Amino acid sequence: MSSISARLQIMSARIGRAAREAGREPAGVRLLAVSKTWPAEDLREAAVAGQRAFGESYVQEALGKIDALADLGLEWHFIGPLQGNKTRPVANAFSWVHSIDRVRIAQRLSEQRDVHLPPLQVCIQVNVSGEQSKSGVSPAALPELARAVSSLPRLTLRGLMTIPEPTPDVAVQRARFASLRRLRDMLNSEGMTLDTLSMGMSDDLEAAIAEGATIVRVGTAIFGSRA
Repeated sequence: MSSISARLQIMSARIGRAAREAGREPAGVRLLAVSKTWPAEDLREAAVAGQRAFGESYVQEALGKIDALADLGLEWHFIGPLQGNKTRPVANAFSWVHSIDRVRIAQRLSEQRDVHLPPLQVCIQVNVSGEQSKSGVSPAALPELARAVSSLPRLTLRGLMTIPEPTPDVAVQRARFASLRRLRDMLNSEGMTLDTLSMGMSDDLEAAIAEGATIVRVGTAIFGSRA
């Protein structure tokens, strides 16, 4: 068994344990393998071990891997900050975008998505910890952005994403993830049908799952530490 395959098994068990401890079904939490900076060969190894969904943050690097691994039928998620001049390749090479934080980016993705492709699945990134350096819309500005994104053709607004400030304090972790869940619930109470909370990474996924995460984004615990 390869090291990547072994780590995927360990991660699957960890997610399953966290879900059961939270009174949830493990199948309700998807693992997104964060594969940015890792070569296509490593992703192929993970795919052979059963991993289907991969998250990338750098457009040109991702496009090379998507082409190299086209024979595997993988699901590609764009999870990094997205500039306006990079929306066209993302709109057509990816199935998901997690990092929408302004309406103009969503409009460009909608306009540039090939009409022959299924709608692009998108999440709005929310800055729940208020860091000045962190991407994401503020909670106060979220409802207006969500209404605008949900009205666009060629996009399906699925939910919310966050990358809160790192902390070892589990209570703080849970409070921040709970705030994203409450924002999702608020939007749903206003008539939306959001089913996705993309939150939690290698160091805090248990707290995220306890607060309702449906996608956890894990890189280091699968591929190892980056140089």
